[in-house]
Amino acid sequence: MDLLNTLVEKGLRRESPTREEALAVLATSDDELLDVVAAAGKVRRQWFGRRVKLNYLVNLKSGLCPEDCSYCSQRLGSKADILKYTWLKPDEASEAAAAGIAGGAKRVCLVASGRGPTDRDVDRVGRTIEAIKEQNEGVEVCACLGLLSDGQAERLKTAGADAYNHNLNTSAGTYGEITTTHTYADRVDTVQKAHAAGLSACSGLIAGMGETDEDLVDVVFALRELDSDSVPVNFLIPFEGTPLAKEWNLSPQRCLRILAMVRFVCPDVEVRIAGGREVHLRSMQPLALNIANSIFLGDYLTSEGQAGKADLDMIADAGFEVEGAGTTTLPAHRADALAAAGAGGGCGSHAASGGCGSEAAAGCGSHADAAAGGGCGPCGGHAEAPAEAPAAVATGASDARTDLVAVRRRGAGTDLAPNA
Repeated sequence: MDLLNTLVEKGLRRESPTREEALAVLATSDDELLDVVAAAGKVRRQWFGRRVKLNYLVNLKSGLCPEDCSYCSQRLGSKADILKYTWLKPDEASEAAAAGIAGGAKRVCLVASGRGPTDRDVDRVGRTIEAIKEQNEGVEVCACLGLLSDGQAERLKTAGADAYNHNLNTSAGTYGEITTTHTYADRVDTVQKAHAAGLSACSGLIAGMGETDEDLVDVVFALRELDSDSVPVNFLIPFEGTPLAKEWNLSPQRCLRILAMVRFVCPDVEVRIAGGREVHLRSMQPLALNIANSIFLGDYLTSEGQAGKADLDMIADAGFEVEGAGTTTLPAHRADALAAAGAGGGCGSHAASGGCGSEAAAGCGSHADAAAGGGCGPCGGHAEAPAEAPAAVATGASDARTDLVAVRRRGAGTDLAPNA
């Protein structure tokens, strides 16, 4: 296909596709799916080889959130039967993190439900970061605490945080339909605060909430503009007890097209398959590794994930390798820009590389894996008619795999060993 050849050539040059090209990827047919995956795989291998980065979530504070994010099992008014507990102590969080690190994770994501941290909360998380890093040399720590106030990103950076996660989740135009207690602009502001403090920005999306192709393209191009180093792609897990419990709009093929579109728009960033991969990609998870270079290991915030050993076997069987702790994830041009930003105390939006992998054109939060039932506040149309959503997009209520949605009952906040 001329489209795919063009997208590969642009990806290898770190150029942005057009919106029309991104929409066309989402509109490809099932007959073209393997070609789409193969094309995205060429771009992935150019910048990340066959490495897969493992990330591990630790839910520091679960449930009881005052925000009303419709997708989230921890939201205000949620009836989901999830674990609820207040802050883990630093040593408890460090012990939980150690399980994931032992399983091969090189980044630990510390997540807490809520609108945003108080200064006391930031101090608490800072002590937790210090405890984890004292026990695990070289591990990366990403904090995910909601909306940040002035100065808090800098304090997390001083405490040793390497990154901050705050997902945009969906397009600016439809954000108000998902959440009313804060705005899309609030999320953008938090990602910018993290960047300005010299933290690596981690910001992604949730697919499957009833959005159109245009919504998906809008949010991915917005992430490119924000110059996120890491883009987690969550696939909505419709938790019983949440407003989106009946939204089963994804198929494995749809998920692969979305991942490919993200890779083409942000060719040289860490594209992470986050919450919902087990539920929606199912047996096609190994194929998705040809597009994404990062996954979460084991369980998520409030939902169970695939067994940690199964994750490792999947990576090996698919011909990939776990990225070692001594390997720099990002390509040199992005890693150098991030290092310079951290040393200078400000981000500079990776200006030297032109943003999220582009040479000139474009530049390429809530909680990590919010769609997996955790975190808080924080459809494919044809290219010529992207607003239309054909019937093939939705799996339909009769195809809903509610048997694959399981509440986490082990690990952080429990007396049971974690899944790692």
